[in-house]
Formats: sequence, C-alpha cells, structure tokens
Amino acid sequence: MIAMWERIREILRKEFSQTLRDPRRRILLIAPPLMQLIIFGYAVNMDVEHARTAWMDLDRTVESRELLAAFEGSLYFRIAAIPRDEKEIESLIDHGEVQAVVRILPGFSQDIQRGETAAVQVLVDGTNSNTASIISGYAGRIIAGYASEVLAAQRNARMVPRAAAAGGPMASLIPTLSVQPRVWFNPELSSRVYFVPGVIVNIIALVTIMLTAMSIVREKEIGTMEQLMVTPIRPIELILGKLIPFAVIGLFETAFVVVAALFIFGIPMRGSLLLLFFCVVLFLLSTLGIGLFISTISRTQQQAMMSSFFFFMPAMLLSGFAFPVRNMPEFVQYITYLNPVRYFMEIVRGLFLKGVGVDVLWQEMAALAVFGITILWLSALRFHKRLD
Repeated sequence: MIAMWERIREILRKEFSQTLRDPRRRILLIAPPLMQLIIFGYAVNMDVEHARTAWMDLDRTVESRELLAAFEGSLYFRIAAIPRDEKEIESLIDHGEVQAVVRILPGFSQDIQRGETAAVQVLVDGTNSNTASIISGYAGRIIAGYASEVLAAQRNARMVPRAAAAGGPMASLIPTLSVQPRVWFNPELSSRVYFVPGVIVNIIALVTIMLTAMSIVREKEIGTMEQLMVTPIRPIELILGKLIPFAVIGLFETAFVVVAALFIFGIPMRGSLLLLFFCVVLFLLSTLGIGLFISTISRTQQQAMMSSFFFFMPAMLLSGFAFPVRNMPEFVQYITYLNPVRYFMEIVRGLFLKGVGVDVLWQEMAALAVFGITILWLSALRFHKRLD
C-alpha cells in the first residue's frame, strides 16, 4: 500500500509540473475564470433601466401630462423622442433609437372624467423578447398606478358633496387595497446575482473536462504512455494520479470564483461553504469521468479539446444557466434530467441565493453522486481496457 501511494505521489508531482509548465494549460487555468467573471459580472446585463421611450400625446391635456410625469419619474424609462406622426414612430423603432413608444389617444381625458375606460397604447420593440416583456410589465405597472390614483381622486371628489349634504364627514364603504410586492432572494432583480454563481459551474465543468482529456491524450501523442505502462505503475494508480491534480485544480477554481463573487461582485452567500465544496467534489466525479472518457476516444489534443466543447456547450445550455428549464419544451426538460450540470447548477444557486441546506438539496446531491460514480466507473473501465 505504501509503495502504491508513493507511485501515485510521483505521478501527481509529474502532472502538476507538466500542467503548470505548459503555457497552453496555464492559459486554460486562468483565462476561462477571468473571462467568464468579467463577462457575466459586468458585461451581461439583462436588467432594464432608463429604457429609451418615445412619447406621442394626441390628447394634450392635464391628465396626459400627469401620466407623462409618472413615466419621467420612473427609473425604468427615459423619454428620448416626441414623434409627431406614425411614420416617425416607425423610423425610430426601425433604427433602434427607442425601445418603446407610448401613445395617448384622443379623448383620453374625457374618458377619465366620465369614468370610462381610457386607452393607452404601448408599442414595444420585440427584437429582444426578454427586454420587451420587462418593458411591457414596467409600463403596465406605471399605468396601473396612475389609474389607481385617478380612481381614488374621483372617489374623493364624489364623497365631498355627499358629506356636505349630510352635514359632516361620511365613512367610505369602498375598500382600499394596498399592493406591496416583495421579491425574495434577489430584491434588486440584478442579473449579476443570478449569473455569477452559475459561473462556478461552468468553470469547473470546462476546465476539469478539458484538462483531464488533454493531459491523458498528450501522453499518447508524445509516446510517453507506453513508457508509463512498462513501469510498475498499475492502471488504477495511473488513473488516480491523472485525476487527482485536476480535482485539486477544480477546488482551487471554485475558491477563486467564490472569493470574487463575495468580495468583488457583492453576491451574497447565504448557505454553507462546506456544503458547497462537498457538492463540488460530487460534481467533479462527473466532469473528471467525462474527461477520462473523452481521452479514450481522442488521438490528439485538438480532438480532445473539440470533444470537450462538444459536450460542454449543450450541457451548459440545458443546465438552466441562462434559460430556465421550465421554459424549455417538455421533451427537452426530460433530457435535462440526464445532465449532471443541471443538478449542480440548482445546488449552487440554492446555496448562494436561498441559503437552503441538505434537507432541500438532497435529491440533487443524490443525483450528482449517482451520475458521478457511474460515469467515472464506466470511463475508468474503458480507459483500463484501452491500456490493456
């Protein structure tokens, strides 16, 4: 047993030395974490603030100006143009100069004063469906808030004559409802809070799969695999010696992103850090196993890199990183159950944003353990067979 661990230790030392000495691998260790953190921490922003809006008032009354003031007082809209006709509206939207157009139709004030339905038309550029739905929701909330104020003013106006006729104040029989929405876990609805925890999943998957596959293929490519096999090193020792360094690198990358998330981007960590790293180990079983499998079907490092991307891109897209799994077609949702990246994505966001524990995440953790052990075991068997 002592001799076995001494041989594994020598392989570990050799693997760390080769990984840190190779410029391409050093770039692979540093570039993906930095690029993804910069992109998803600063560049990718799905929040909608100060949306460029055109205002077309065909009524020009006190009521329409009050609604304009409500839009101007909001952080979500910025009046960027006041078109005069339909052709100018089309030009503004076609050239992307505005994202929405609010049209106040003639008779708006009269309808309000008569207590009838007053129409407000909101035209939204639907090129980006997500932004369009957010802008539509914000506009609807502002218009609904203005409508509530108008109804309250009209009710009070009707109460004054009745109170005067009765010789004193009258109690209102109309109930007043106060809506106070509260958003849990991400009160500011910040895209950064949603995306940065998912970067941990992407970095671990990409780096460990690619490094594992390329490391083993490199031995075949330069002809040192045969030299290793004529030594007393057994296949299981070679596998452990190859996989453990990249498991350590995966844990290091996790620590790097967690520190950046907490102290640079201000992402809250409401769950247990210890549980997070335990789940990272479970996830590493899958990624290292996949990298080991790719090494058995690749002959060159270029093939290993392309095969890694071939697995990584669909796995990331089907993990819920950018698009909720519930929004996918039903048959695609069933496919995601075979994706270990999905389970780890749910675990990381649950720990960071919700602060949940094992009592909530045990199903995802069990799925990760089953997938990891199965994938690693089958890949090790195939690798062992190829060595024989």
